[in-house]
Amino acid sequence: MRRRIRLAAALALAALALSGCAGVTPAPTASSVVADASTPLSALDLVDDPRGYVGESTAVMADAGIDPVADDPAQALPATVVSHDSAGDSSVTVDDTSRVVAMDLSGSIAATVWGLGFGDTLVGVDQAVTFPGTEDIPVVTSGGHTVNAESVIALRPTLVLTDGSIGPRDVVEQLRDVGIAVVFVANEPSFAGAAQLAHDVAAVYGAPDAGTLLADRVEADVDAKIAEIAAIAPREDGEKLRMLFLYLRGSAGVYYLFGEESGADQLIEGLGGIDVAGELGWDGMKPMTDEAMVAADPDLVLVMTHGIESVGGVDGLLADKPAIALTAAGEHRRFVDMDDGQILSFGPRSALVLDALARAIYAPASGSGS
Repeated sequence: MRRRIRLAAALALAALALSGCAGVTPAPTASSVVADASTPLSALDLVDDPRGYVGESTAVMADAGIDPVADDPAQALPATVVSHDSAGDSSVTVDDTSRVVAMDLSGSIAATVWGLGFGDTLVGVDQAVTFPGTEDIPVVTSGGHTVNAESVIALRPTLVLTDGSIGPRDVVEQLRDVGIAVVFVANEPSFAGAAQLAHDVAAVYGAPDAGTLLADRVEADVDAKIAEIAAIAPREDGEKLRMLFLYLRGSAGVYYLFGEESGADQLIEGLGGIDVAGELGWDGMKPMTDEAMVAADPDLVLVMTHGIESVGGVDGLLADKPAIALTAAGEHRRFVDMDDGQILSFGPRSALVLDALARAIYAPASGSGS
């Protein structure tokens, strides 16, 4: 939990330089690989040598919607749950979930609420929430993913669900002073964390059965997708793609390498690649240096769509950071980008994120217009 908060705080500061951009799904381009789930990965036009392929690609989910596991889940309220407050865990009793504000850096909490079947209770969300059905829900965060207390109070919520990644944290906790129930849930950036989040959010709603249904679905979908990817990805260590996640915000000169326990490691391993950051023992996130990038020498770099746009695309990145051009990824222009609000949003769509990225990595010529 503390690691996620530190990561979120650093990203929130970086995001100030590119406010309002995260969460906008890019229109398919000539290099976009749209994930048509009706076509199995094994039936795609797979590249013969993933390490030797030249060219960037964009991963796009064909359907970013979230199907609820139930239409009207049974609830048993009041529900007493643990809230992970800054001063330590506390007990919070929730007796009204009719008007809920759900917010976190990646939009995972709101996505989980929707996946449980409680989407109609959402009256406020964070700016990373852009999946279909949420277009008219007010956004309570601003540039840098900071929350405006007045905007939250104006929505007359009965419950605020968050994880500490949206702040200032003390401002969020002070919402209790005006009679709003506030619950901080654990929200670890991992596939197991996505399943646990389903249980935890469902407990707040007094609907544990719905939580079990959603958690089971997330786990089953992710396991199945990882197995499907494993069947098309190189299996020998000498042939696997060495991948690295690079967080970019060019207007602020922000370049971060994501390491273990950032969520990027889970994504890379699920994609059948070698997590270079983990191999080098990097934890969390660290500023990119020329020495670190050359030492990592990844075959492929994962980035957020608006991040790569903020540095002038691949050409701008390689011109500004010559050290990246010296890596195998730079030499082959092997950068795969995905929407900022999707690529690290562990939740009900975890398997869809893996699927879209796998298509962009292993079958970049399979997208529409490619």
